[in-house]
Amino acid sequence: MAKQVPLVDYLVLGDSPHLEANECDACGARYFDHRSACAHCSGLAFHKVPVPTEGTVRTFSIVSMAAPGIDVPFVASVVDCDGTSVKANVVNTTPDPEHVTLGMKVRLTTFPIGVDAEGTEAIGFGFEPMEVN
Repeated sequence: MAKQVPLVDYLVLGDSPHLEANECDACGARYFDHRSACAHCSGLAFHKVPVPTEGTVRTFSIVSMAAPGIDVPFVASVVDCDGTSVKANVVNTTPDPEHVTLGMKVRLTTFPIGVDAEGTEAIGFGFEPMEVN
């Protein structure tokens, strides 16, 4: 099997792919990027926590224009994973309002993005519907 690397450092690959957030020790606010201090309470200590792999679409936009080389249309969304907001595309469904809806239940999925000259495969993530429309 080729070596795989996550496209973002908060995607954990393996038998059970999931996202990891940095959670503030003081107030519980979660961030996917590195923080020196919490934007909510100014706390200075963080620890890694797994983010649930299932969630609910809270908002979305069907993107019809993008940079050259980006396939359109696609669905950009914010998914609520048990209180943690995750910005990600909704994938593996038709990108229209009949197939993507507010409140839709989705689950994390991973997929190959590309392979470099050494054969290392980059893996991205999105959320797919839990039920077929």
